[in-house]
Amino acid sequence: MTGVEATAARYVFPLDADDAVVRRLVEASVLGDLLARETATSLIEATEADASVVFVVPSAGEVRIVAMAGCDAGVARALARAAAQGNSAYGEGLLLTEPLGRDHDGPRFCTVVAAHRLADAATRRFRMFTAVAKQGFELCGARERRGQPVEPSSTRSLEPLLPGFICASAAMNRVADQIQRLQGHDLMVLITGESGTGKDLVARAIHVGSPRSAAMFLPYNCTTTQRDLADSQLFGHRRGSFTGAITDQQGLIRTAAGGTLFLDEIGDLPLDIQPKLLRFLEQGEVMPVGETRPQAVDVRVLAATNADLEQRVQEGKFREDLYYRLCVIRIHVPPLRERREEIPHLSTFFLREARERLGKPDVQLSSVTLDLFDRYWWPGNVRQLRNEVQRAVAMSPPGGTIEPDHLSPDLTALPSTGVASTRTATRVLGARNLAAAVEDVEREVIGSALRKTSGNISETARVLGLTRRGLYLKMRRLGLDGAIADT
Repeated sequence: MTGVEATAARYVFPLDADDAVVRRLVEASVLGDLLARETATSLIEATEADASVVFVVPSAGEVRIVAMAGCDAGVARALARAAAQGNSAYGEGLLLTEPLGRDHDGPRFCTVVAAHRLADAATRRFRMFTAVAKQGFELCGARERRGQPVEPSSTRSLEPLLPGFICASAAMNRVADQIQRLQGHDLMVLITGESGTGKDLVARAIHVGSPRSAAMFLPYNCTTTQRDLADSQLFGHRRGSFTGAITDQQGLIRTAAGGTLFLDEIGDLPLDIQPKLLRFLEQGEVMPVGETRPQAVDVRVLAATNADLEQRVQEGKFREDLYYRLCVIRIHVPPLRERREEIPHLSTFFLREARERLGKPDVQLSSVTLDLFDRYWWPGNVRQLRNEVQRAVAMSPPGGTIEPDHLSPDLTALPSTGVASTRTATRVLGARNLAAAVEDVEREVIGSALRKTSGNISETARVLGLTRRGLYLKMRRLGLDGAIADT
């Protein structure tokens, strides 16, 4: 076994753990110091590094250590100095460093040190988690500047991992990994996911990464065609083969020869057309309407659906043999609500896109609007977010700031922020002594739990029946920030 293979064999990090780490970072994004500690700890767990340090490089003066894990303050300072100087090694260890945006006094970075070269999977996770942490620090800064416009950071990484992609979550990084593994292959792929999640982008990315990338990518929506025309549109026809067939037509399959045909919403393909599609997928031949001999065609087919094809098979609305032929490889694109950490990245990307398109380069998103985006359910997924940002930019004056009143009523009518909250606030303001008493009780209970758990946030939250995020918020409101241990 080579050294690299040995490193890969040592490195085992379950995919479910990716989601857990991302959730921890997102929950810790309510406070900058907490996020720094969580980042340092998470990176050691995720990469098997020996130590990690989050630090700031002020414009003048010594590096400032924000958080560390796996080392003492002296080693942390030495690691930070080496990383700030651009070194890739420290002693016999190797350094890996990523920027985390800016703090108030200078650029912020995170570095890890390991005795051996990190496996490729560990390196990818390091970059993914630092991207999430970077976004979390920007949100912390936005909350501290509550009420001020949020100017999208010019250093924010918006470069797609793949064409048309912004991957800032464990779920979408898994999708990207699947697509990358398909490079060089010509297999059938079925892409599943709710409407608006970006299945078409996945298909285009697969095409761009394939040997057919220089040829045509031809999308076809199976829901937009009448039953009697689907046969002709897909497979072509001979002149005179039916009323109105005044010329020969190649059909979409032959038009895409040498390239990729993307069949969107394949679950809506008419049942009587499905046997002809199955024959093409198995034999690589099409029989145009009015033709007497099959014709060979070299086309890769990708398909997508937001329907439950297994259910359609049981209902007799989709052929079982075609279903299994399509499912050579299956890629599922998760809904936006399951990858909320990408919402700020996508919002900024769509904001820039809309500003350029509408000629409003100075329009900004307020921190209140970003928080609203973060809480919303997004039933229309990425497509709805994009449309919402474009609408808000169009409704905002040049140089203005997008506030909640520029958004659709669906977004501003969140159930968690309504009349009930207003009434509760009014009652509390009208009973100052009771409110103060409740705060005292909360402060005592949380402080006692923190002491019993030696400041362990996860254990304290479990004991109190709170989420980590909820505990962070209560601690900040009650002035208990300093009770957090470096765990």
